[in-house]
Amino acid sequence: MELNSLRPALGATKNRKRIGRGPGSGHGKTATKGHKGQKARSGGSVKAGFEGGQMPLQRRLPKRGFNPLSRTEYAIVNLKQLNAFDDGSIVDLQMLLENGIIKKGLDGLKILADGVLERKLTVKAHRFSGAAKEKITAAGGSVEEI
Repeated sequence: MELNSLRPALGATKNRKRIGRGPGSGHGKTATKGHKGQKARSGGSVKAGFEGGQMPLQRRLPKRGFNPLSRTEYAIVNLKQLNAFDDGSIVDLQMLLENGIIKKGLDGLKILADGVLERKLTVKAHRFSGAAKEKITAAGGSVEEI
């Protein structure tokens, strides 16, 4: 077998549809464009979203809110979820990812105060709620902001 003898498998290719080549081709006369109208003309096409002069949908619908591109989104963990760790362990973003408590790291880690912490832990995170800090230190643990 040589490169010049390679051919596609049978049925893998189709002939190009040759339009405007007479009635015998099956695509003659209007050349598959129908009769008249903008789409039948040469260079005739309608831009995306154009509705014939009617106010387009993307302009009819109300626009709400503002979503800044520079927004930081934190992975959120509650104190009750930290009870899964042993006393004295250091809990950080990497540890939470390994144990499946959070799925993605996003832009950082934020600890919230929902639930009761029953372990002495060293918690390292980017943000803490005020109540979460108090509860961690009250349980005998320590808080480190990264």
